[in-house]
Amino acid sequence: MSEFSRSPKLVLLPAVDVAGGKAVRLTQGEAGTETNYGDPVDAAAEWADQGAEWIHLVDLDAAFGRGSNAGVLKKAIRQVRGVNVELSGGIRDDESLENALEIGAKRINLGTAALENPEWAASVIARYGEAIAVGLDVRGTTLAARGWTQDGGDLWQVMDRLEDAGCARYVVTDVTKDGTLQGPNVDLLRQVMERTHRPVIASGGISSLDDIAALRDLVPLGLEGTIVGKALYAGAFTLGEALDVAGY
Repeated sequence: MSEFSRSPKLVLLPAVDVAGGKAVRLTQGEAGTETNYGDPVDAAAEWADQGAEWIHLVDLDAAFGRGSNAGVLKKAIRQVRGVNVELSGGIRDDESLENALEIGAKRINLGTAALENPEWAASVIARYGEAIAVGLDVRGTTLAARGWTQDGGDLWQVMDRLEDAGCARYVVTDVTKDGTLQGPNVDLLRQVMERTHRPVIASGGISSLDDIAALRDLVPLGLEGTIVGKALYAGAFTLGEALDVAGY
C-alpha cells in the first residue's frame, strides 16, 4: 500500500449555489457573473447519486440581501436525505438560523453575521456547537462581507475573537480564487491552520485532481475538507474521480 493511500481522507463538499431559483456559479463572488447550471434540486441529487457525503448549499440571493430561495433549498435538502448539507447565505439572526436547521441542514455556515454581529455569533456558537461553522472569506488578509461586497475587518483579529468564542470549524475562501479555476491558496490555508486547532475547510479555486491531492496533503495539519464547485460543473473531472483522489 502506498503512503498516499494510507493518508487520511479529505472530505469533499460539492457546491450548489442558488440564485433566482437556479444553480449558478459566480466568478470571484461577483453578482452579474453567473453561469446557469439548471435546477439546484437536480444538481444536489446528482452529487448525492455520485457518492457525496456532504453538499455545500448556498442561497446567493440571501447572501446579497436581494431575496430568498428557501423553498428551493428545502426541496434540495429533502431530495438528498441521508447526505449531510452545509447551508450558507443570509443567516444573520435566530429566525433564519432556526429555519435553516428546521429544513434539515446539518451545519450552518455563518458569514457576514459573524463579522457584523460578534455577540450574536458567539451566542449561537455556544448554543449549537458543531452545527455552526464560520466562513472566512478573504482578500489578502481582509475579510469580505455582504456577499463579498464590503470589507469585514482583519482576518487575524476576527479569528482571535472566534477562537475565544469556541468556534468549532472554519470555511476559508480566497475570494480572488473563487470560480476562477486557478488553484487553491495553500499559503492562506496553512496560515489559518497555524492559528487554530479546529478543523478547516478550504474553498475556492479547485481546478484539477492535482489540487485535491495537494489539499489532501494538508489533512494532517488540520484541513478537514474542501468545497468543489466550478471544476465539477465545467467537467474538469467527475465527482467519482475526485472522491478517489480524496481517499474515499
